[in-house]
Amino acid sequence: MSANDPLPANPSYTLRQLGVRDADTVYDLLELFSDVFQEPGTYSARRPGREYLERLLAADDCLFVVAELEGQVVAGLTAYELKKFEQERRELFIYDLAVHAEHRRRGLATAMIEKVKSIAIERGAYLVFVQSEADDLPSSTAYAQFAVPLAALHFEFSPHSGRRDA
Repeated sequence: MSANDPLPANPSYTLRQLGVRDADTVYDLLELFSDVFQEPGTYSARRPGREYLERLLAADDCLFVVAELEGQVVAGLTAYELKKFEQERRELFIYDLAVHAEHRRRGLATAMIEKVKSIAIERGAYLVFVQSEADDLPSSTAYAQFAVPLAALHFEFSPHSGRRDA
């Protein structure tokens, strides 16, 4: 796939990796995440400044992919490149992935994951991974196309208090 590819299932959708001049699109992506995840406190309440987003967009360890329809962000993901120490290799971690409810079941999540896989190959990554909430059946079903799930526990803690209560 090139930088701005029409999706095979629907040529009116465009898939692209964001670049340094796409801060406005990241704001649209934050709004999508806020709506889909129903977490305005996380994604809308304290938005980062443009300079911060431009630094992220320019960084080689932060990746944004969006699907757009008529210039509107209808799906997107963020991923992070993790450089490993045990060998000269890297992994890509898909951190957030969302598709607007009206645009689900059209291959957008699959296309974005395929795009990340292509980027991973270009960057020499040996692994792409993603986490899903145990009760999030749609996400788990989508990810199962690409991998066998591994059972793991995920712990979060604050660097200030040492513990984060749910």
